[in-house]
Amino acid sequence: MSQTGKLPANPNDGVRYREENLRDIWLAGGCFWGVEAFFARIYGVAATRAGYANGRTENPTYEKLANSGHAETVHVRYDPEKVSLRTLLSAFFRIIDPTSVNRQGNDYGTQYRTGIYYLDEADLPVIRKAMAVEQAKHKKPLATEVQPLKHFYPAEAYHQKYLEKNPGGYCHVNFSLLPDTKRRENYKKPTAEKVRQLTTLQYEVTQKNATEPPFANAYWDHFAKGIYVDVVTGEPLFLSSDKYDAGCGWPSFTRPVDPEAVVEKEDNSFGMRRTEVRSRHGDSHLGHVFPDGPRDKGERRYCINSAALRFIPLSEMEREGYGRYLPYIK
Repeated sequence: MSQTGKLPANPNDGVRYREENLRDIWLAGGCFWGVEAFFARIYGVAATRAGYANGRTENPTYEKLANSGHAETVHVRYDPEKVSLRTLLSAFFRIIDPTSVNRQGNDYGTQYRTGIYYLDEADLPVIRKAMAVEQAKHKKPLATEVQPLKHFYPAEAYHQKYLEKNPGGYCHVNFSLLPDTKRRENYKKPTAEKVRQLTTLQYEVTQKNATEPPFANAYWDHFAKGIYVDVVTGEPLFLSSDKYDAGCGWPSFTRPVDPEAVVEKEDNSFGMRRTEVRSRHGDSHLGHVFPDGPRDKGERRYCINSAALRFIPLSEMEREGYGRYLPYIK
């Protein structure tokens, strides 16, 4: 058994959410005590509720789950303007073993199976994409089921917000794996005057969509441990753990630090069809993403201009305010 200790702060405290803007997803990830507390601490999640989903009986109780066929599930209500379903599913796969059958952590039984349950068919393409990306990381097939939500029964009152009411209670979830929960206003694009203080190359790349020369830039062969941030806003973009040598002459990464950290746009310039990558808050041109990355890492290659990045070494991450990413550096 593992214990939680003190829970991380909840970034949603004090945030006013509008009911009409919220969307829903139901996630089964083993014991719902930790799963509920984890998702409640992702910025953009307005409400969470522990319960029982997709079983064979009506009005199940905790004591009868072993025979009712229900999965311990958390109903997540979120604001898609603050956090996307893609980010939530990425976080979900961080805290489960998706290849394990009817087991998570120390818990065994069909009620501890993993699953993604939805009501809106429009969510299915996002779910399927997340499943495909995750499957590429594993040799075993994923055991996580994807199904329309048949029913959801809220769990007994003592299960709701269990870890908040019982500090140090049992939990199989690692809260250091929470995605970036900093609010968007923390990375506002600076004034035009400050942007003009960039070097000529940095300005041309980030503001004018230029491309720096291959094999003649700062980070193409740089593999020190640390984090790469937007040179304009300081927003976290990529980790050294996800960097690899693609042989193209520019820094290459298998994924961004957070799916929401970058924006992808169709780019038909120069007679080519490509997918441009821009930073979320600074709207800086970063580079392009291609479908030829490592197969075991999701087959994506983020080909990024060094001039769009600032590297912060591992030893300075805490001092510069990026300490929460230290657990992800390998």
